[in-house]
Amino acid sequence: MARGDLTDQEWAIIGPLLPSERGRWARPSGDNRRFLNGMLHILRTGCPWRDMHERYGKWNSVYVRFRRWAEQGVWDALLQTLVDLGLTDDWQHMLDSTVVRAHSQATGAKGAHAEAFGRSRGGFTSKIHARCDNQGRPLGFVLTGGQVSDYKAVNALMALPAPNPRAMLADRGYDSDSFRQDLLIHGILPVIPSRKGRSTPQKTDRRRYRDRNRIERMFNRLKQMRRIATRYDKTALSFMSFLNIAAARLWIRSFVNAT
Repeated sequence: MARGDLTDQEWAIIGPLLPSERGRWARPSGDNRRFLNGMLHILRTGCPWRDMHERYGKWNSVYVRFRRWAEQGVWDALLQTLVDLGLTDDWQHMLDSTVVRAHSQATGAKGAHAEAFGRSRGGFTSKIHARCDNQGRPLGFVLTGGQVSDYKAVNALMALPAPNPRAMLADRGYDSDSFRQDLLIHGILPVIPSRKGRSTPQKTDRRRYRDRNRIERMFNRLKQMRRIATRYDKTALSFMSFLNIAAARLWIRSFVNAT
């Protein structure tokens, strides 16, 4: 087993959740575990598909399966299944975002705006908006251009299929009367500092707000994967698929560590 590959315990969890490829196109299919390890190698190292290590088989076969499953929604369903199985810690959830710089080769295609690229002082960037549970485990993501306000992704993050928490922690970028009111209507306590210069500052439970660092640590763990720290993918679908695989790996490790 190479560095970064799935352990037997991890494969026992994720293996049954992947679709069977047996008999596809009337020829024997490769082992799902070997193919997934190849995808994890690309995710961890950030190398081009053509430079994938030969122990995982032909790079094109791994890439084709990655894209086919992405188009079929397998990676989205995988993360959602792990979230459902994991019994999320709904004492409090967190919202936050992080910006990733796009590689120059990722922005060469037309329609960069439609693929969630945005322009900033540093060039093309994308922004990952996320929601996590009280243990810092990702519940879902929204991808936008790097210049998009954090508040623009709130509705999509709140619409994720996850139970309502007791409290929602977020920084002052999410401070608005409408969002606070919507949280209270659904029985969720907003723990959000007021923006500077707000005419009517809102009280914030500072002791509880300290727990917001858990989503920042989650981003740090995700960005240890070089394919996440820098965006090499031209399409939003491929980048989001890698993001879902990285999030699934965090969930799987939490299952293994809990046993």
